[in-house]
Amino acid sequence: MSAPIQPVILCGGAGTRLWPASRGARAKQFLDIVDDESLFAQTLARVAGPAFADPLVICGASHVETVREQAGGRAIRLLVESSARNTAPAIALAVAASSPDALLLIMPSDHIIDDVPAFHAAIERGSQLARDGWIVTFGIAPDRPDTGFGYIASGMAIGNTGFAVERFVEKPPLDVAKSMIAAGGYSWNAGIFLFRAGAMRDAMRVHCPDILAAAEDALANGGDNGTARYADLASFEAAPAVSIDYAVMEKYDRVAVVPVSMGWSDLGSWHAVHSRAAHDMADNSCRGDGLFHDSRGCLVRADGRRVSLIGMENVAVVVDGDDILVMPLARSQEVRAAAALRE
Repeated sequence: MSAPIQPVILCGGAGTRLWPASRGARAKQFLDIVDDESLFAQTLARVAGPAFADPLVICGASHVETVREQAGGRAIRLLVESSARNTAPAIALAVAASSPDALLLIMPSDHIIDDVPAFHAAIERGSQLARDGWIVTFGIAPDRPDTGFGYIASGMAIGNTGFAVERFVEKPPLDVAKSMIAAGGYSWNAGIFLFRAGAMRDAMRVHCPDILAAAEDALANGGDNGTARYADLASFEAAPAVSIDYAVMEKYDRVAVVPVSMGWSDLGSWHAVHSRAAHDMADNSCRGDGLFHDSRGCLVRADGRRVSLIGMENVAVVVDGDDILVMPLARSQEVRAAAALRE
């Protein structure tokens, strides 16, 4: 019988694309954006059962207590980043803390997956490839041309379980996205990975040895209080702050993709939140005390305030404390600019 898969939940993001609701200790992954459970709690629930070991959660020091609270008594292991260094250093910490033969399932903590059985079936297919030394990524079957995601081009079939990755495509302009969807063989890059720790360690030694060395030093020089393991600050900050895609995935020659349709969303904008939330007959979505008169396709998150919209279309109003965000939903990708100025 195979050893259980080790879930690794990346929980260090700030979620500024959902500012002002997401900020600081109240990062996106800890909010109940569209359901009654936080995104982090939903992520934990997806990896319950005998196929999975107790999750390893990688987070920042400011989120430790929130992680413990939202775990709801679930057995977890905590690995605390001393500073935010992007996904490659975070994954390097998990690799350095694991035995070479451990299968690590890397997951963001702030995504939605509606069809969990389809997710589990994809993991089962991907585990065969991972045990054979492939670094596996899970590609989301696209249902539209979208400029907000990176894409993965599938190459040669590997049995009946997946495909060798031909190339990764950065977030494309709309005409390129349309042509890729029309051509077929492309999927969205969800940032979910499965691999043997030893395979990723070998890849990092070749393509980003400075990141791996910094992570190994950070663990060796860090502390452990019995409930959490802390990475050493000076050691960890020696790691360049880059994504795993840039550091390894785009360079390594044994990367496979397992395409899957599983009702996935990264909830990467207020526009995405609106598309997933409950709506009235006029396609308006509201949490809080919102009133819509002659308005369509709007989103209100009122935070206890009374918000009234009259004659508006496709507008978002998000209230959090003294901060009020008003914008066309179509410009949701620009929220980070406001967050940078206000925070």
